[in-house]
Amino acid sequence: MADKPWKDLTPDEKLACRLDRWRNPDIPFVDAEAEADYRARVDRLAAAIQLQQPDRVPIRLMLGLWPAKRAGLTALDAMTDPVRSGEVWLAFNQEFPLDGMTISTMTSSPMLETLEYRSYAWAGHGLAPEAMYQYVEREWMYPEEYDHLIADPTDYMLSVYAPRTVGAFSAFSNLRSVFSFIELPFVEGYTAEWGTPAFLEGLEKITAAARRTIEWNNAIGPVIGRLMAMGFPGGAGGMSKAPFDILADTLRGTKGIMLDMYRCPEKVLAACERLVPAAVDMALGRTGELPVPIVIFPLHKGADGFMSDEQFKIFYWPTLREVLLRVIDEGVIPHLFAEGRYNTRLEEIMDLPKGRTVWHFDQTDMARAKETIGTVACLEGNIPLSLMHAGTPEQMVAYARGLIDVAGEGGGYIVNLGASADDGKEENLKALIETVMSYGVY
Repeated sequence: MADKPWKDLTPDEKLACRLDRWRNPDIPFVDAEAEADYRARVDRLAAAIQLQQPDRVPIRLMLGLWPAKRAGLTALDAMTDPVRSGEVWLAFNQEFPLDGMTISTMTSSPMLETLEYRSYAWAGHGLAPEAMYQYVEREWMYPEEYDHLIADPTDYMLSVYAPRTVGAFSAFSNLRSVFSFIELPFVEGYTAEWGTPAFLEGLEKITAAARRTIEWNNAIGPVIGRLMAMGFPGGAGGMSKAPFDILADTLRGTKGIMLDMYRCPEKVLAACERLVPAAVDMALGRTGELPVPIVIFPLHKGADGFMSDEQFKIFYWPTLREVLLRVIDEGVIPHLFAEGRYNTRLEEIMDLPKGRTVWHFDQTDMARAKETIGTVACLEGNIPLSLMHAGTPEQMVAYARGLIDVAGEGGGYIVNLGASADDGKEENLKALIETVMSYGVY
């Protein structure tokens, strides 16, 4: 395979290449034991993902602010002090060694403030210092703008959506089409806007935000490198969304998209189809070089109760499936975080290549999931946050054992929480980990 151009490799060959890179990173491990632990963890995860039986059921946990809170940090601390935050996550992984690296999803508050980022509220910026960030739900795209989005999504995002949601991009709404550059006489009309006070002010904010991002990465990056050197593989190499969720979450909002499915269904479908390449590009990046061959897709509006089964088959699944197939063809493993319940969707989502996706379920019936989508995809999750918060260690042990018995039979299951936990009972966390390590052995 090394002698063949990437484009000539089959999807299976591409996956094999990506798994090999994940398993054999070009890093100096701290010692031979850490190197062996790293490869054992990758092998365990890869086997479960490909519906094979590993030596033990793998475990990785979505822990939002929990490690920070137990160390005395607030959400604001975690978003403004990357050095302390990194130390917390480094210590947590050493104390609770799992099969995947546990790392913060927080980002730099100073960077977001400099950009004047408007579509989220976060600690110290619209929320209390202790609060996790929250999406600001509104119609960031107006219904009359569908045609612009469908005709040219990139131009729409750059000239309409970004100026509306990011203050530093405000002046971008005045830019002419980038096609001005194809003829010399038209170039001046485009570049003249770059010299306006508003545009220069925006560029200064963008540059300042970039510096703050670099400062953040310079503090957090070495922590990730140290964790890898200590034997902890990363859990994901990228992120993307279902085309319908890009439209429904980010652009039109919940109320807007619900009305649109009845008032202008043809525009909703056309927009979803137009967003397929964008979702693929989000997943793969410009180069396609991912440090981990797993891309996370948080799924929102496809959950039970938001839309009917028929609407799911029409509006949600077709374009998401197209994105998944294109990503799989590039040797990447989509990790679908199905928030809420997917009990009525399980049969519909089975039309995928076997052993090439992970379905992370929140509140879905795992017995039914194992009988349906579990025959073609790895299952993950389903530990309730309510149990982590209000249960006893004995209840946690019983629940975890039941999940391992049902979902873990023959392989193809990864233990995880149903959703991200910002806190909980430490005795329950320990009970869960100890149960998997002892009872989850095949």
